[in-house]
Amino acid sequence: MFDFSTDYILEDHVVCLKPLKLAHVNDLLDIANEPNIWDYSFIKGNGLENLRSYIKSAIEARKDKNEYPFLVVDKRTNEVAGCTRFCKISLDLKNTRLGYTWYGKKFQGTGLNKHCKFLMFDFAFNTMEMYHIGLGAYEENLRSIAAMKSVGCTVEGRFRKALPSPNSNGRSDAILLSILRDEWLSSKREMLKGKLIN
Repeated sequence: MFDFSTDYILEDHVVCLKPLKLAHVNDLLDIANEPNIWDYSFIKGNGLENLRSYIKSAIEARKDKNEYPFLVVDKRTNEVAGCTRFCKISLDLKNTRLGYTWYGKKFQGTGLNKHCKFLMFDFAFNTMEMYHIGLGAYEENLRSIAAMKSVGCTVEGRFRKALPSPNSNGRSDAILLSILRDEWLSSKREMLKGKLIN
């Protein structure tokens, strides 16, 4: 049974996800200051004060039983790679979302994200007993949408003009994707497992 107060560690031979702590601010600062990291985020974490506020907010959301944030570590190099989290968690409705995911440039395209998603999907469907996992992205964020499709997510719709546009000029649609428990168990778990780097 999932418990917000428990410090869960999700890991395999490539990646380790451990609960995000305020002490991780210095580990994440260089990545948070990389160009373009926050292009498709309406909550910014660049700069020391913004990043500290970002992490504090994530930790408070965990205390409020709404979110569960993780620090991502690449075990191949033992380097901090970024952050991700479960958000909009509803244990009653058995729904959650994955979001607030960002990785340093050197970790993008290395297979790390697929390992993270595999661990998080498995944890959400088994330990958290979820049925529906939702994901979303700005319609302009083609890289993120392609990455979500590649791990087995299905586009289920869009929120029209739901977000301020990345260039602060007008509004953007949000593309919604999801994966369901029965899809994961019947085929998509093995599909994604087959894409993982050994």
